[in-house]
Amino acid sequence: MDKKIAFIGAGSMAESIIGGLVADELLPPPHCILAANQSNEARLAHLKETYGILPYSDSAEAAAEADIVILSVKPKQLRDALQTAASGLTQDKVIFSVLAGIKTSQIEEQLHHNNPVIRVMPNTSAKVGQSSTALAKGAHAGDEHLQTASELFSSIGTAVIVKEENMNAVTGIAGSGPAYFYYFAEAMEQAAAASGLPEEKARDLIIQTMFGAAVRMRESDQTPAELYQEVQSPGGTTEAAFQEMERHNLQEAFKKSVLAAISRSAALGEQNTPPGSS
Repeated sequence: MDKKIAFIGAGSMAESIIGGLVADELLPPPHCILAANQSNEARLAHLKETYGILPYSDSAEAAAEADIVILSVKPKQLRDALQTAASGLTQDKVIFSVLAGIKTSQIEEQLHHNNPVIRVMPNTSAKVGQSSTALAKGAHAGDEHLQTASELFSSIGTAVIVKEENMNAVTGIAGSGPAYFYYFAEAMEQAAAASGLPEEKARDLIIQTMFGAAVRMRESDQTPAELYQEVQSPGGTTEAAFQEMERHNLQEAFKKSVLAAISRSAALGEQNTPPGSS
């Protein structure tokens, strides 16, 4: 890809995307990947040393040098970030936003030009080239901009195009999703430790079990329910585990947890709506 990309914000999501892009060599540093952070020089130094990117303390300067600007600050920092970078956000810049809950319209109305804006929701598995990413275009973005975004994020996992109204659901399911699996993996590690299984052996077994289940689900036409029921047998170990989970209503609690993440994504957008916006 013959593009320069500037990240405005250099947090964990930015690093995950940068790490995936560098590993894939779609945009080899240093000339194609820039990162700006107004207040944390140590963070920029880390990204430069680890990935070989070009660091900028001036976000407007970084934006001016780029073809694509990726907004990766916290949602509450959006307004200040756009104001600080404004002089570099000329009409020719394409803007991708990975801000949870923030609509493309909320960004568009704070820009001085009708820049194409693409809303993106990746996850931190981008760092190892395994993100599940959703894309939605704003009012001034065309199919060619979606295609560019799809090419970029497909290089670090899978990318799907959705309606923007579905992005909060994507955030709760895929954006936050890796953390759910880490949480359950931790519980499995704790159970292994309580049963005397060495930590390193338990970790290897859990990782491969999760990976194998993911591959099986991807390659099967069966529903998740059919797949887990297939593992159970009357009076067996898996049935015993499921009886205990059902006793604690675990599936319903987990569903409510995901819905809470979806609701929080929507709330972040409402909380960070600029004054005077519709």
